[in-house]
Amino acid sequence: MSLPADTPGTPDAPDTLDPRPRTGVWFLGARGSLATTAVAGCAAVAAGLTPATGMVTGTPPFADSGLVPLDSLVFGGHDTQSAPLPKRAEALADGGVIPHGLVAAVRSELADADAEIRPGGPQSGDMRTDEELIAAFTADITDFVRRRGLARAVVVNVASTEPATAAGDARLPASSLYAAAALRAGCPYVNFTPSAGLRHPALAASATVCGLPYAGRDGKTGQTLLRSVLAPMFVQRALTVRAWSGTNLLGGGDGAALADSRAAAAKNAGKNRVLNDTLGIVPEGEVHIDNVPALGDWKTAWDHIAFEGFLGSRMILQTIWQGCDSALAAPLVLDLALLLARAHEVGLAGPLPELGFYFKDPDGGPAALGEQFEALLSFAGRLRKAP
Repeated sequence: MSLPADTPGTPDAPDTLDPRPRTGVWFLGARGSLATTAVAGCAAVAAGLTPATGMVTGTPPFADSGLVPLDSLVFGGHDTQSAPLPKRAEALADGGVIPHGLVAAVRSELADADAEIRPGGPQSGDMRTDEELIAAFTADITDFVRRRGLARAVVVNVASTEPATAAGDARLPASSLYAAAALRAGCPYVNFTPSAGLRHPALAASATVCGLPYAGRDGKTGQTLLRSVLAPMFVQRALTVRAWSGTNLLGGGDGAALADSRAAAAKNAGKNRVLNDTLGIVPEGEVHIDNVPALGDWKTAWDHIAFEGFLGSRMILQTIWQGCDSALAAPLVLDLALLLARAHEVGLAGPLPELGFYFKDPDGGPAALGEQFEALLSFAGRLRKAP
C-alpha cells in the first residue's frame, strides 16, 4: 500500500477571512470528553473566565517562545458520534467536569467547533478501502484549513484506545488511517492515545519523509506521572524495588474501551515503560484496569510498591491518585497543539523527544519527569531563538 505524505498545494482563497493568522486544532475523537473539555477550556481561558491552570505553556519559561494565543485557535475534527458539543458539555457539567455556568458562557465557541466536525470511520458496513478512507479524511482536513483561512492545523488523536493490531492484519487501524491523512494534509500530528497511529510499520516511510513534526504516544496524566517521579527516587536513593503493582478504576468512554483486554494491554505497555527505562527492569507485579461506569470521567489509580532498604529491610510505599481524567488531560492537549504549531512554523520535522514530558511512551529521551521537564524547557528556548 502506498501512503505518501505529500503536503497540499496552495489553498484556495478562504471563505472566512481574519486579519490575524489562525491555527487549527483537528481532534480525532472530537465529540469525546477530552476534546469537549479542551474546546470549552480554551474558550474560557481566552476570555479570561478562568486561569490556565495545568497549562505548562502558560508559565513564564514559555512567554517568549512564539506560541500562538489561545484565542487564535480554531477547532474541528472527526468523530463517529453525533451528539453535538454543547450537549456533550452539558453532560460533563452534570458530572462535575465543567462548571455549569461555563457551558452557557462558551456555547457559541462549542457550536462553532461542532460545525467543523466531520464523520469519522470506518464504521460498520463501510466498504471503502484504506486508500479511500485516507483520501476522504485528508480532504476533510484540507477543506477545514482552506475555508477557515488557517496558517496551519495540528491533528491531535484523543479518541478512545483501540485494540492492538493483530499480526497479519492487512487493514490499517483507524488511528493509523487518520495519522496517514494528517501527513498527507501537511499537518503536525500528536498521538495522545496508546493506539498505533503513526507508529504502525506501514507508515514508517511516510513519517520519515513527511518533513513534519510529530509527537506521542499516550498522554501521561495520573498513575504514570507519579511513576515517572517515584521510580527515579528509588534509583537515586539506591533502594531496590522488589515489586510494583497497580490498579486503575475508571468509567466513561475510556473505561468502556479499556474493558477490552487487547486495548488494556496497549495501555499497560506504556505504563510499564517508565519502570523499565528507569529501573532497568520491569519489577514483579501487574497493572489492572477495571471499568466502573458509575465513576464517569473520574478515575482512581492505586500503586503498591515493595522495596528493600539497608540490611535487607523490606518496606512498602502505597499511592492513591484520584482525579478527573479530562480536566487533567485537556491543558496538556492544548499545550501540545501550541508547541507543535510553533515547531511547524519554525521548520522542525520528525519526532520530538523533547516533548516526552507529556507522554507515557514518548519518542525517545529520558524517562524521569524531572529530566523530561528540563528537556521541555530547553525546547522552549529552542523555539524562542527560532526566527
